[in-house]
Amino acid sequence: MRPEDRERIQLEVTSRVLERHMALAATGPDYLATLINDTIYHERRRLERDPPKGDEASFYAGLAKRLPRASQLEHKQMLEEMLRRFAAEVVGNFDERVYRLSTSVVPTGLSLLLKASSAAGPRDLLSMDGISVVRDHIEVQGEVEHVKSLLNKGTLMVVPTHSSHLDSIVLGYAAHLLELPPLLYGAGLNLFTNPLISFFMNNLGAYRVDRKKSASIYKEVLKEYATVALEMGYHNLFFPGGTRSRSGSVESHLKKGLLGTSVTAYVNNLKHDRIRPNVYIVPCTISYDLVLEAETLIDDHLKEMGKSRYIIEDDEFSKPRRILNFMSEIASLDGRIAVTFAKPLDIVGNYVDLEGRSLDPRGRVVETKSYVLRNGVPEHDHQRDQEYTQEIADAVVRGLRRNNVVMSTNIVAFSLMRMLRQKNPNTDLYRLLRTGGNIPSFPHGEVVHETAATIDSVNAAGQPRLAEEVRAAT
Repeated sequence: MRPEDRERIQLEVTSRVLERHMALAATGPDYLATLINDTIYHERRRLERDPPKGDEASFYAGLAKRLPRASQLEHKQMLEEMLRRFAAEVVGNFDERVYRLSTSVVPTGLSLLLKASSAAGPRDLLSMDGISVVRDHIEVQGEVEHVKSLLNKGTLMVVPTHSSHLDSIVLGYAAHLLELPPLLYGAGLNLFTNPLISFFMNNLGAYRVDRKKSASIYKEVLKEYATVALEMGYHNLFFPGGTRSRSGSVESHLKKGLLGTSVTAYVNNLKHDRIRPNVYIVPCTISYDLVLEAETLIDDHLKEMGKSRYIIEDDEFSKPRRILNFMSEIASLDGRIAVTFAKPLDIVGNYVDLEGRSLDPRGRVVETKSYVLRNGVPEHDHQRDQEYTQEIADAVVRGLRRNNVVMSTNIVAFSLMRMLRQKNPNTDLYRLLRTGGNIPSFPHGEVVHETAATIDSVNAAGQPRLAEEVRAAT
């Protein structure tokens, strides 16, 4: 969020949520008191689990003391205080100087680190030969020109797959390589604990999401912040799966709350006669040869699926230099990170053409605003907009599945796992993972044959995509 817009968006978010609840307060005299009391309860429960920061404890203690004797006007003031506080916590900052640093100096530094980690000696370290440049490992593909053509026709909401904390960094850098504007995105507070990462998060537009806060009005503030940002023309990034995929599978059950902000923002844009009212949803996949947190994520998945049958014995986050090791392994494999943009969608899940016009299922141009008009006037309709959001979610899932990229490491790992299970037909999966089965290794020829069969099956299905190096090898 640019500095000149920070105060404006906080005021707008606070006033919208407050206005909504003041309208609901007309339904009963205890509405506001109940809402305030519920928020205090949830926040105090959170503070029991986590050490309070600053004046958090005293703030809610003060509200609790005032609440029993407060008038309706004082209830409104108390609610506004909480909303302002939440909005101030959420709002992100964007510093052009830090953006230039992050897109120039940092990638160069990572490239030098990759060189240092693989250097055989001082002479090799001083040589520039063989240096692995970070951008050489990021392949951006898909509907790139289509996405770029929409930049001046509306606001983008990029919705990618999510398998690593590196995703937002990778996608942000990919956007820079394509000369796309910076993307606004929400980041969990856990990503702000590292001082270095926090510095960039705090200055590159990331807004803070405290997942430990369960109060309903806090979630409203988050949703309203995303809505207003879209209306103000900030291109947004959010992960529709809500969290990193533990199993590695493409998301199929999406979080529709933030996805629905595209419909709300579009209607509001029409109501205010904004010059470029359109909001475009862009599904995107991020595929890695290696995933930084793979071991921990797989452990999480297997622990949940297998319960007591699977035991976590280690955690890769305890290992030193994990990020550098990860980047070094990517470089040594000549690995790629594939960022693939799918066809952009409108606010009801239709494809749009290069001019940003909506296309119906037969490919005919339709007026986007016709979907949200009532008696010729753009209006919000909760039930209708929920149905549109579901249509968007279904279209996003189709786009993610169609454009997911199967990397060479995925093909080999899948083939080996299938062979392992075939050789151990009577062994439970979780026991197999713990013991490795009865076969210590497989003949090279069998692995090649099984891998080729896996590639053939993907080709026959027509989706997902095969990585370039896999296609080249067939």
